Amino acid sequence: MTTIHIAAGIGRAPTAMAAYDAALADANLHNYNLVSVSSIIPADATIEVVDSVPDLGPAGNRLTVVEGTSVVGPNETADTAATAIAWATGPGPGLFYEASGTDPDAVEREARRGLDAGSELRDWELPDSETLVSAVEVGDSGYTAAVVIAAYGDSEPIC
Repeated sequence: MTTIHIAAGIGRAPTAMAAYDAALADANLHNYNLVSVSSIIPADATIEVVDSVPDLGPAGNRLTVVEGTSVVGPNETADTAATAIAWATGPGPGLFYEASGTDPDAVEREARRGLDAGSELRDWELPDSETLVSAVEVGDSGYTAAVVIAAYGDSEPIC
């Protein structure tokens, strides 16, 4: 059985990529090569929401993820960087949907609307749903990032 760890992180730095990396570090996912997948939760997976993802293998390994990311720069007028992942599970496979923006409430609603639409496309029983939102007030200088990551199982060697 695979455990999917879901964690949120925030970061600030002088560049967009460094702020993103800092947000990944806040969730303890900064030392992996992240490979994004679309949205399907395997039927045998267990979801575990954590403050910080445990060690999932050596630095540099590949890690499969579903990811929500919002990065706001110093010249933007937004007050907040916000992102969310919503998920639904049942007795079989499940779904993830992510959304990003600058309004935490709007981001949460969008992720849930996407989840509802994705659920309607499938003939699956999905009685349980949750959402995790990551939001951070934008600083006075530099870039600000928020992430929510669903990390599938342990990392694997790239080569």
